[in-house]
Amino acid sequence: MYDHKFKILPTGLSLGIIWGASMLLLGISASNWNMAIDVVGFIGGFYFGFAPTFLGTILGTLWGFLDAFIGGVIFAWLYNKLSEKF
Repeated sequence: MYDHKFKILPTGLSLGIIWGASMLLLGISASNWNMAIDVVGFIGGFYFGFAPTFLGTILGTLWGFLDAFIGGVIFAWLYNKLSEKF
């Protein structure tokens, strides 16, 4: 039988970096080219301070990284625990 496990910290970091970079690009697009302003406003309802401004983009990037990092760590830990049982 194969023993596939996620490494918890790298999984969290990978997802955090990808989602944080996505929030960065979304914030830059909204602030520089007025693209997806409604999307930034919607996500800003969850990520305090995320707005189509320089500071808002930085805050959204940090919140996005933190959110996905925690989610990735929880996902990898739960996957590893469940894969031991089945």
